[in-house]
Amino acid sequence: MPRPLRQFSPMNLFFGLLPQPAPLRPESRVYDLKTRLDWGEPALTIIDVRNRARFNAQHIRGAISIPMAELVTQARQSLESDRDIYVYGEVDEEASHAAEQLRRAGFKQVSVLRGGAAAWKAAGFPLETLHQNPATL
Repeated sequence: MPRPLRQFSPMNLFFGLLPQPAPLRPESRVYDLKTRLDWGEPALTIIDVRNRARFNAQHIRGAISIPMAELVTQARQSLESDRDIYVYGEVDEEASHAAEQLRRAGFKQVSVLRGGAAAWKAAGFPLETLHQNPATL
């Protein structure tokens, strides 16, 4: 089996070859996700399992809010079981619990985003805000 290309070059474009991401691991660093987003890969989903007030205050750009209580039900309704899913929560333990629930529900490609939104922000990557209301945090 040929190894995936890791570098983008004009020669790769000439031959119709594009770089491929590394296989999804059970845990990912924010840099791993950022690299995939920079490649413009549409076949991934980022799930924020924190409460909606936290999500609205600040979340990773492109993430969707699915609180823990609704996780499996909403995921089954809206996601394909072989889709790459990155999940983060308030703490890594919450994200790990969410990832395990998704795996038990039949989702094959689930990765815990270590450090979540805090690590994303610390790395200097953009966060989105839907509204800023400190009283709801």
